[in-house]
Amino acid sequence: MSMTQTMTGDFHTDLKAILPRLRVYALSLTRDRDRADDLVQETVVKALAGRNSFRPGTNFAAWLFRIQRNEFVSGLRRMRPTVNFDDVISSALSLSHAPHQESGLMMREFLKAFKHLSEGQREALLLAVLEGFSYEQIAEHSGVSVGTVKSRISRARATLEKMLTGDEAIAEVEERDDKRLPSEVSVPTQT
Repeated sequence: MSMTQTMTGDFHTDLKAILPRLRVYALSLTRDRDRADDLVQETVVKALAGRNSFRPGTNFAAWLFRIQRNEFVSGLRRMRPTVNFDDVISSALSLSHAPHQESGLMMREFLKAFKHLSEGQREALLLAVLEGFSYEQIAEHSGVSVGTVKSRISRARATLEKMLTGDEAIAEVEERDDKRLPSEVSVPTQT
C-alpha cells in the first residue's frame, strides 16, 4: 500500500494491504526476520481482537503501527531478565562464602609444627614439595647423599603428620617448649 492509496473502509482488506509495511517496520525494530514475522502476527492478532476500538475516519496505519510498537516494547519487557524475590532474600540471608577461621587455624598449627623440624628437614621438604626438585637435585644443592635427602623428607613428613593429627603430639611439643631452660630462651634487652 503506497502512501497515496486510500483506505477502502473494509477492515480486513485494509489490514491485508498494510501487512508489507508492518513487516518492514517490524524488521527495523527487531533486526531479525523470524522475530519480525512473529511481531507482525502478534500485531494482527491484537488488531483483530481490538477492531472495535478503531474509530473509522482516523488513520488506520498509525493505529496499527502504534499497536506494533507497543507489542514490541511489551516483548522486550517480557524478555528482560527478572529476579525471583524469594531467591534474593534467601541469598542475602545465607553466607556469601564459607568462614575462613578454620583454615587460618590450620595454617597456624602447620607453621608451628613446621618450625619444630630440623633445618635440614625443612630445606629438603620445601625443595621437594614447593620447588619440585628431584632427590638428586636436593642432594647436590645440600651437599649430602640422596639417601640422606630421602630420609630427611620422610622423617619431616612423619613428624608433621604426628604433630598435626594428634592433639597429644602438639601438647608434647608445647610442653617441651615450656620446659626449656631460661638460658635457652632469648629475652630482648632494653637499652
